[in-house]
Amino acid sequence: MSTVDQTHDPALKSWVAGADGHPDFPIQNLPLGIFSPDRGHARPGVAIGDLILDLSGVAALLPETVAHTLTGNTLNALMALPSADRVALRRRLSELLSQEPCRDFVEPMLHPVENCVLHLPAAIGDYTDFYVGIHHAANVGALFRPDNPLLPNYKYVPIGYHGRASSVRPSGVPVVRPSGQRKAPDQDAPSFGPSSRLDYELELGIWIGPGNELGRPIPISQAGEHIAGYCLLNDWSARDIQAWEYQPLGPFLAKNFHTTISPWVVTAEALAPFRTAQPPRVESDPTPLPYLLDATDQMSGAYRLELEVRLSSAAMRERGMAPHLLSRGSATAMYWTMVQIVTHHASNGCNLQPGDLIGTGTISGADEGSFGSLLEISRGGKEPAVLPTGETRLFLEDGDEVTLSAVARAENYVPIGFGPCSAVILPAP
Repeated sequence: MSTVDQTHDPALKSWVAGADGHPDFPIQNLPLGIFSPDRGHARPGVAIGDLILDLSGVAALLPETVAHTLTGNTLNALMALPSADRVALRRRLSELLSQEPCRDFVEPMLHPVENCVLHLPAAIGDYTDFYVGIHHAANVGALFRPDNPLLPNYKYVPIGYHGRASSVRPSGVPVVRPSGQRKAPDQDAPSFGPSSRLDYELELGIWIGPGNELGRPIPISQAGEHIAGYCLLNDWSARDIQAWEYQPLGPFLAKNFHTTISPWVVTAEALAPFRTAQPPRVESDPTPLPYLLDATDQMSGAYRLELEVRLSSAAMRERGMAPHLLSRGSATAMYWTMVQIVTHHASNGCNLQPGDLIGTGTISGADEGSFGSLLEISRGGKEPAVLPTGETRLFLEDGDEVTLSAVARAENYVPIGFGPCSAVILPAP
């Protein structure tokens, strides 16, 4: 379990211009990623303010146990290390970016983010998407099963499905509207064509650190050691394709065409001050089975994260208008913790590997202003959201840009963010 230390000190300042008070990347954050500087190759970096520190360029100043992992173009080797090595890296980076004597050597290794390209932080071997947002599950269930929104297994087992790792892309890569089979209730047979009910899903992503051997489950008391960090995740969904294909086996082409993630890995260590108790279940809910229940996880397995979704239409951008806030909610609306998700994934002996990505599923709150998808906001396509231009949206239109954001806040600590997770919708080919 990551702990609070000197790197979280709210009094800590950086000599990097613009880092102190940065909305996402003050020195208390230090998220990791892969970037290419202008006319350069991809390499590991750390975000500090509006700059990126080239970790390969300062490798000689870093702990020996970590330095050898910073020569490639992914973070997989770094993610595979024990959490103690990530802690050592974080503490050394905090020193280098706060102590003035380090400035002369470190400053030349900083690159303005606007001159860089951000890549996927890891080679993703596998991607799994869960369904742990109970309010989202209840809202969507009510649209299709008004008398029985949640199926009997929901409160016993973290529900998930295997997604498509090859179509995960970093923030900024456009989403091409998918085509597929869809069948309206009044149609006798399905047709094939572009989705007319394209939607976003507000999620968090879990980056797996050290893996486990095939056939060796991960005990819940150790699952936290297998989490390297977190990101924002948008599991784009074609609701019309999904409604036709998902029975009996679940989502397929409705979701595997594109998944957008924020490119920075906000480490588990950075989020230590923002841990909080998992909200208690209602009295009538079942207690999790023993393999999913850990007292420490229940006391500190949730996170104080404020989540937002904003939409900008093409017309809004032409007029120079700010993106429109669609929803604002909290990550504490998850019914299962991150540790429970990882534990369950490996409970049958499935081998997780460094750089694997796990989505939490859509995170919605209990009230209308905190819904994590247009499917919920529009009541299944019946009540449109109204944009500042007077445009309305039941589902996403070509040219729309959706941006997810998250900020961790706790009293007496500096807030840290995840950076944007955004993409523009392009027409179907």
